[in-house]
Amino acid sequence: MLRATSTKHGLRLKAARFLHVTPRRRRELFDPKTVERVEDEVDVCIVGGGPAGISAAIRLKQLEQEKGREVRVVVLEKGPEVGSHILSGAVIEPRALNELLPDWQSREAHPLTQPAGKSSMRFLTKSAAIPIPHPPQMGNKGNYIVSLSRVTAWLASIAEEMGVEIYPGFAGAGLVYGKNGVLGVRTNEVGLDREGRMKESFEPGMEFRAKVTLLGEGAHGSLSKEAIRRFGLRDGKDPQTYGIGVKEVWRVDPSQHRPGEIVHTMGWPLDWRTYGGGWIYHMDEGLVSLGIVIGLDYANPYLSPYREFQRMKHHPYVKGLLSGESTRIAYGARTLNEGGFQSVPKLHFPGGALIGCSAGFVNVAKIKGTHNAMKSGMLAAEAAFDAIEAASDEPTDMSKYEENLKNSWVWSDLHEVRNLRPSFNTRLGLWGGIAYSGLDSLFLKGRTPWTFRNTTGASDAAHTKRASECQPIDYPSFQPPLSTDLLTSLALTGTNHAEDQPVHLRVRQYSKQNTAGKEGERPSLEQEEEYTEDKASRRQHVKLNVGEYAGLLGRACPAQVYEYVDDEASQGEGGEGWGGKKLVINSQNCIHCKLCDIKVPTQDITWTVPEGGGGPKYTIT
Repeated sequence: MLRATSTKHGLRLKAARFLHVTPRRRRELFDPKTVERVEDEVDVCIVGGGPAGISAAIRLKQLEQEKGREVRVVVLEKGPEVGSHILSGAVIEPRALNELLPDWQSREAHPLTQPAGKSSMRFLTKSAAIPIPHPPQMGNKGNYIVSLSRVTAWLASIAEEMGVEIYPGFAGAGLVYGKNGVLGVRTNEVGLDREGRMKESFEPGMEFRAKVTLLGEGAHGSLSKEAIRRFGLRDGKDPQTYGIGVKEVWRVDPSQHRPGEIVHTMGWPLDWRTYGGGWIYHMDEGLVSLGIVIGLDYANPYLSPYREFQRMKHHPYVKGLLSGESTRIAYGARTLNEGGFQSVPKLHFPGGALIGCSAGFVNVAKIKGTHNAMKSGMLAAEAAFDAIEAASDEPTDMSKYEENLKNSWVWSDLHEVRNLRPSFNTRLGLWGGIAYSGLDSLFLKGRTPWTFRNTTGASDAAHTKRASECQPIDYPSFQPPLSTDLLTSLALTGTNHAEDQPVHLRVRQYSKQNTAGKEGERPSLEQEEEYTEDKASRRQHVKLNVGEYAGLLGRACPAQVYEYVDDEASQGEGGEGWGGKKLVINSQNCIHCKLCDIKVPTQDITWTVPEGGGGPKYTIT
């Protein structure tokens, strides 16, 4: 088997795919069991070039300098560039950055150029914006309004200067198992056609054999989901719950720009049954970030997060902000963790660990998670550096990371607000949740003997009601340029996938059927998970999702990936359709938000990585 040679500068590795030369051939069906893969040995392999992953990489190189022991660190990033798949509000608390890079303010071209100013909260009715007190946790003194995409790209440039090898366009497609643990990561194949056959450009994925594998893929990452399932990391914990954030960036009329101003909203356009709220952040350079977050435990399958956001922009308070010489320059969407303290899984497994939003460290009350994600990466790096030195033939023990994190300010940050988001899912209801959250955040501050738990184990998908129990939502027509159809917005993301490649959104029926939202029954590491992908699976999907849930994904997806179209030819026992409809997956539109994998009521959509480099090209989000 061919192996790539380790190199300090990583120049040879960037061309590693081409070390395996395949002769011209017919388009044979790819068989992963027979392929020979290039292997490369590293000390630490980090999957995901987000704030957690890049912070871990920088901290490892700092320890290398401090201790005088060389450590090879590789970061695999599925986006075409670091930052191109990063989307957040974002107001960040610089606590972790201050610890990681104490001199960051004196570094050239740092992107934290807009300090947070005045913060306020408003309750929206259809026509009014009523000022209300905001919890002290939402105070923003000392924080910064940023593009997290830019911040991450800047951190990556520092990491590379320190000797970290970062490989954009290399998507982590699978974990490499052995010795009862994880031995590294396999990247995805390149050059397969839509039917999974090898084109002339075919190159098999590589295996990065690592002493420690850190998974920092963001919320609901595919490898993190696999590790949680295979190692039972969610045992005894609440299910993770999520929100979907839909946002735009506008260059507003100078008369409307108030640098540093932060506004959060509750109420309209969402009804009293739906958890969520909006934000308006006045960034530097005349820009405003605005958007809405909607809890994915919403019940009504007729709800469209995209349409709710477009409707929000027509509120007089928001419409005035976007009036005059204002221009929309960016759009995007991403799921985020909302489960908090109760949903944090076991953080380590033999050979690796979960960091950042792969574990779920968002402080929902603060509406911030970057500080906790970065700190988790730093703590994982310190544990990995020590564990590598003591490494044996067995998979590396990363338990020290979890111990240190639970003794850090990350854990206390999450513990204080542990009951706020869950209070909305108790018998108190939405209004009771608002009242309890106010009491807890202002006075109790988490100092209670109780912790609200999800005793039913119900996931976000399981909260969805059947269409027969709900009223359709009559959304107003779009009014460009203030509000536009979804495909017009999607064009602003720069999203692109090679069309002749396998669809990375899979309709799968697992032989050990999952309960909606649970990670499923744990298979052994030697056992390949069995699933079916056939016309019968797609027909069953259409039958349930169209017949009972009114084709939820057609409205819920913020990129118009899923359509249930009229198609008589696909009907019948041998076809993939039902009731005159069939499912069409426009995977080239996918912006990697992961909503489908989380929210589909039948829990039969599995998000997998496409060819590396595909997806959105965010630059200012």
